[in-house]
Amino acid sequence: MGSRYPHSSGERSDLSDRVVRVNRVSKVVKGGRKFSFSALIVVGDMNGRVGAGIGKAREVTEAIRKGMDVAKRNMITVPMVGTTIPHEVRLKWGAARIMLKPAAPGTGVISGGAMRAVIETAGIKDILTKSHGTNNPINTVRATLAALQQLKTAQQIAELRGKEVEQIVGKRLAAAYRRQEGGGKGAGANAAEATPVEAK
Repeated sequence: MGSRYPHSSGERSDLSDRVVRVNRVSKVVKGGRKFSFSALIVVGDMNGRVGAGIGKAREVTEAIRKGMDVAKRNMITVPMVGTTIPHEVRLKWGAARIMLKPAAPGTGVISGGAMRAVIETAGIKDILTKSHGTNNPINTVRATLAALQQLKTAQQIAELRGKEVEQIVGKRLAAAYRRQEGGGKGAGANAAEATPVEAK
């Protein structure tokens, strides 16, 4: 059981959270059965930061609250170019195999299930995704977060290699990246339409 819509925790916050899945667990004891709940929560600021957490409790609301606390403590920063990601990334996490690919402005979020919750709360507006293997939402969310952590911008790759950005992507793309970092209009479109940088 899950929800694609933001969950309201009743607290004033600039973070958006989504309940990906609520699972009921029963334990057989001498006096009968004990029921508890586990909730998988994704939290993000819709501007490049996202995290996920699992909360367990005897009540659903308490499990959701615990999951939100864990997710807030484990948030990561996602590098973005305009409204998409800098380059394509493929990752295998357990039985989950996922692919994230940058898309042109206006494409939207081509994704579903648990991956969509992570991507939308991170603030990514244009992306193509594919998930193979397991459909376990916990593994899918963890794989998506691990893939997002592998993303690097052209500036970061240039610094790692000890080169200028122009030597990595060329003058035209370098100018587009700089306009994007400086908040220039049209930079996101130019950078997203250009060939993505492969992280090596």
